[in-house]
Amino acid sequence: MGSLDALACHPAQTRGRRIAEPAAPTRNAFQRDRDRIVHSTAFRRLVYKTQVFLNHEGDLFRTRLTHSLEVAQLGRSIARALGLNEDLVEAVSLAHDLGHTPFGHAGQDALNECMAGHGGFEHNLQSLRVVDKLEERYPAFDGLNLSFETREGVLKHCSRINAEHLEQTEPGGVGRRFIDHTQPSLEAQLCNLADAIAYNAHDIDDGVRSGLISMEQLLAVELFAHYHQQALAEHPALAQKPRRLLYETIRRMLSDQVYDVIHTTRLAVAQAGVKTVDEARQAGPLVAFSADMKTRSAALKKFLFTSLYRHPQVMQNTLQAQQAVRELFRAYVDQPTEMPTGFASGADLHRSVADYIAGMTDRFALREQERLTGRKLL
Repeated sequence: MGSLDALACHPAQTRGRRIAEPAAPTRNAFQRDRDRIVHSTAFRRLVYKTQVFLNHEGDLFRTRLTHSLEVAQLGRSIARALGLNEDLVEAVSLAHDLGHTPFGHAGQDALNECMAGHGGFEHNLQSLRVVDKLEERYPAFDGLNLSFETREGVLKHCSRINAEHLEQTEPGGVGRRFIDHTQPSLEAQLCNLADAIAYNAHDIDDGVRSGLISMEQLLAVELFAHYHQQALAEHPALAQKPRRLLYETIRRMLSDQVYDVIHTTRLAVAQAGVKTVDEARQAGPLVAFSADMKTRSAALKKFLFTSLYRHPQVMQNTLQAQQAVRELFRAYVDQPTEMPTGFASGADLHRSVADYIAGMTDRFALREQERLTGRKLL
C-alpha cells in the first residue's frame, strides 16, 4: 500500500530543474527540494507570520509555520495510504505559504490594493517568486532551483494573465496548466485539500481558545456536532473536561476527513480509468472529498468565515494591519533607500517594495511602520 504506484510522481522521472544540477548522492530530487525549503529564510519567517491571530495576541495560536507543518503531516498520511509520493507532498506542503504576507489574508488584500496598476499581488504567485527568484543562498542561481513538480504544487492558483506571463518566460512550464485547463499532479491536488482540512480544524481550536467562538456556536455546525456527540457517547466523562472534549472532537473530524479523501480518491481514480501520471493530469480533479463531506466541510468553512474571520475583534486588527501595510508601501515608494540595497536598487520599484513587505514577519512590519511614521497601530 505504501509503495509508489503508477500515478505517483517518481523522482527519477522528474521534469527537472530550471537550471540543471548534478543529482545528490543520498537524496532524491523531491527530498532535496524539501531540504532546501526547510533551510530557506522564507520558511523561518513563517514562525512570526499570522494565520488568523496576529503574533502579539498569544503564543499558542497557529502561525504560518505551524500551519504548514500540520498540512505536511496530513498530506503525508494521505499520500502514504494512496501510494503517492510522500516526499513531494511534504515539499509542497512546507512551501505553499512561503509568499504569504505578514498579517495573513488581510496583508495580502492590502498589498494587492497597493499594487493595483502594477501587476497586483497574489500570495500563491509570490510563493513561486520566492522559490524561483527571491531566496539568495546559492552561487549559481537565484531562488532555490526546485524541481518542476514541487514548483507546480506551490502554484495552486493563477489568473489567466499571470499564467500567460509565466508561459512567456517558461514555455510549457508551471503556468501552462492554467491555460490548458489541465490538472497538476495528484500530490499537488492532495496538498491543496490537506491545506483546507488543516485550517478548518486548527481554526476551530484557535477560535475557541481565543474566546471568539464558543462550543455552543459550533454545535450548530453539523460536521462538528456529529463528532462532538460521538465523542461524548463513547467518553461521557469528557462532559466535565471541555478542552479534552474539543480535542477529541477535532481529532475524530480530522480522521474521518482523511479516510473520506482516501476512499473517494481511490473511487475517482478507478472510475476515470487513468493509468499514468500524464493521464491523471488530463482527467478532472481526482483527489477530493465525497459529495457529503464536501457539503459538510463547506458549511464549517462558512461558519468560520462569518463567526471567526469576520468577528469584530479580528476585523479591528485586520483593518489596523492593512493600514500598516499601506503606510509601509507608501513610505518605501517615496523613500526606497529605507529598504535594503538589493530591494532599493530593483528595476521595478513597486514590485521590489511588494517583495520586501511580503517577506516581513508581523512584528518586523509593525516595527518598520512605527519607525517610518512615528505612529503605533497595534
